[in-house]
Amino acid sequence: MSSQTGKVLSQLDLEGGPWSVCLVGMERAAVTLRWIHKVQLIKIKGNTLVKDKVLKVSDDVRGITTSGDNLVVTYIAQPWLEVITTDGTVLHQFHSTGESQHFEYPLYITTSPDGTIWVSDGGYKTITKMDASLTILQTFTSPLLDEPRGITAVTEDEILVCSRWNNSLVLLQPSTNTWSTLLGEDDGIILPYSLTYCPQERNIFVATEFTDSIQVFNI
Repeated sequence: MSSQTGKVLSQLDLEGGPWSVCLVGMERAAVTLRWIHKVQLIKIKGNTLVKDKVLKVSDDVRGITTSGDNLVVTYIAQPWLEVITTDGTVLHQFHSTGESQHFEYPLYITTSPDGTIWVSDGGYKTITKMDASLTILQTFTSPLLDEPRGITAVTEDEILVCSRWNNSLVLLQPSTNTWSTLLGEDDGIILPYSLTYCPQERNIFVATEFTDSIQVFNI
């Protein structure tokens, strides 16, 4: 879709229920296909999208982001996260069970400019900061978070999260553990579930439930 006109430039039909997408460099993207345990790689040729190879992954995959030349994916069961190559080789896994279980529904994930990985958990209502080996660095929570969903990094110290039932986009500044509401119901945010940030245009793209449109905000 063009950010200037809102027109669809290219479209692909994918199997399995596409859930999340990320860029892999400037000429490829990766899409998680829930239910069928796959990641679809896509080539970007100008304004045209072309299917590339399909990666088989460990379970019901949801969120996806990049970490260097690799992909990081989240699952709604064990293992909760994996780092995989673009050939599908598993490099790292994150497991936690019993009393030490850290995640319940880690549905979305993003990478900040410094390479740090951020995971939103809709079950435990937390944001988790991890390194490239999936070691937990810090966990954040706030009364402003109510079933956090989509998450994106504006800078290393500005993380935006969809707070689904609070009908808001919440800004976390990790260095001070400071939370604030950036956009809310008065701005037209109702049941947000996915978002991304375009640094070139300083735009936020937000998808909300039960609509077939994308909202664009300039910050």
